[in-house]
Amino acid sequence: MISIFRYLQMALLITLDNVYKLYNLDSSKKTEGIVILNQQNDPKKEYTNNSRLFDGLLLGFLIQGSMKAQIHFLEYEMSAGDIAVLQPQLMMDTKSLSDDAQIVTIGLSLDFITAFPILREFVMNNQMRWQPVIRLQPEEIKLQNDLLTLIQNFYNKKPSHNKTEMLRHLVMVLISMISEVYSSLPSNKSLVKNRTHEIIDDFYLLISKHANQQRSVAFYANKLHLTPQYLSTFLKQRTGKSVLQWIDHITILHAKTLLKSSNLSIKEISSELHFEETSVFCRYFKRIVGVSPKTYRNE
Repeated sequence: MISIFRYLQMALLITLDNVYKLYNLDSSKKTEGIVILNQQNDPKKEYTNNSRLFDGLLLGFLIQGSMKAQIHFLEYEMSAGDIAVLQPQLMMDTKSLSDDAQIVTIGLSLDFITAFPILREFVMNNQMRWQPVIRLQPEEIKLQNDLLTLIQNFYNKKPSHNKTEMLRHLVMVLISMISEVYSSLPSNKSLVKNRTHEIIDDFYLLISKHANQQRSVAFYANKLHLTPQYLSTFLKQRTGKSVLQWIDHITILHAKTLLKSSNLSIKEISSELHFEETSVFCRYFKRIVGVSPKTYRNE
């Protein structure tokens, strides 16, 4: 097994709630909003080609060795020093790993993301979906690895009052370094997409733009010139989520962001997200998140 990038068959949705059980991790190191794994490939274990989705932001740092992976239905070859940046819910398949492959994986929950408004813009960056594999400048790779070591040391230290807060700031430094790379990259508009990739990509763009206002399957199907039934079945088979589940995912991401990072009242947030009644929004939020908007805000 090698990190979150490799597990089971079919599309597996991995969250911070189930990752400790799935990977037999030490739950005593559990830290709110973040999980970190440092693992090496075991060539003695049989490799299984598989797909997975992580319900948050995933950062994969290839420390040594090489790997081939398919991200958002495009294939990439990675070598030591490369970084894979996966936005929430993007599909990834690990195709092959060298015997000496070592990856440090950092998974950040949606709650972690919504605590930092700048991160919400980061994860919705269209360029990141097109260019999920990057690398820092040669002179910064050592700094990156030193920072990764420091982050892992803090992650593995005994629980303390400020441990989570310190980890958050260290991870934000790492993300700022990655963000600088993206800001210097030219926009890539020349990729050739097959029909499967095109539908998923176009749907992702539509839902990122309209989820706050449009929660009808028919709206997205019409925009993509498909029937609602075909679109929902297609997405469920390819991504593990139906249209309605995707709509809920994006809407809740927006709601959590507003609850944690703004002073808007719950009534105002309900209006911002185009719910007819505050009570409808509260029931909707509690059905999906498990707690009321007020409780979530005060946690």
